[in-house]
Amino acid sequence: MIIPQCEIFYQSSAQEILFIAGGRVPSREFFLDVASGRKIFCIDKGIELCRACGIVPDFLIGDFDSAENSAVDWARKKNIPVEQYPADKDFTDTQLALSRAEEIFGEHVAILTGAFGGRFDHLYSTIFTCAALDRKIFLADEHEIIFYLRGGESTEIKFFKKPLAVSLLPITSTCAGVKTKNLHWELDGATLTQNLPNAVSNRADSNKISVGLDKGTLAIYFCFE
Repeated sequence: MIIPQCEIFYQSSAQEILFIAGGRVPSREFFLDVASGRKIFCIDKGIELCRACGIVPDFLIGDFDSAENSAVDWARKKNIPVEQYPADKDFTDTQLALSRAEEIFGEHVAILTGAFGGRFDHLYSTIFTCAALDRKIFLADEHEIIFYLRGGESTEIKFFKKPLAVSLLPITSTCAGVKTKNLHWELDGATLTQNLPNAVSNRADSNKISVGLDKGTLAIYFCFE
């Protein structure tokens, strides 16, 4: 997985699909970079950025309570498949999009941008929804990145831009056997707990780091200037 700030190594040959949600709008430069060569699944207000950048997405979904009517009309005129849901529903637009994408496009790796910023409850819902999915998923914009490791997995990250901080955030109640390489404060078989998430604000001492764990689900977080 190559995004502007880094390359994240993982084992999958599935296609990569970019989702654009209605949170903090990524920069045009970032969006154009990550959109290149990937299918694009728009979520509600995300259609506004696609229209502004002249990028025609492959699908649009949402209740459209936040997207401009003119942007949704633009999508329809471009013959983009559109699914509209009522605002009063049990699932968020992002949850619906992530569920429908597998039905529409099959196996894939997901990149979700436009997920940060805005309301904390929306971000909380998105972070835990993504963690529960049985697929690789990366939340990213030019300022922040989150992705997940599950028990028995490890990854290597090569930075093109040095992060301000590297944080390891337990998604499950316990993450056991956490190991790192090339962080300022290394972990070697550590146990991290959700009720005391203290493995935050670490630093990368190299342009290449690695993280792995034996049990649990761990969110890897980077922030950038």
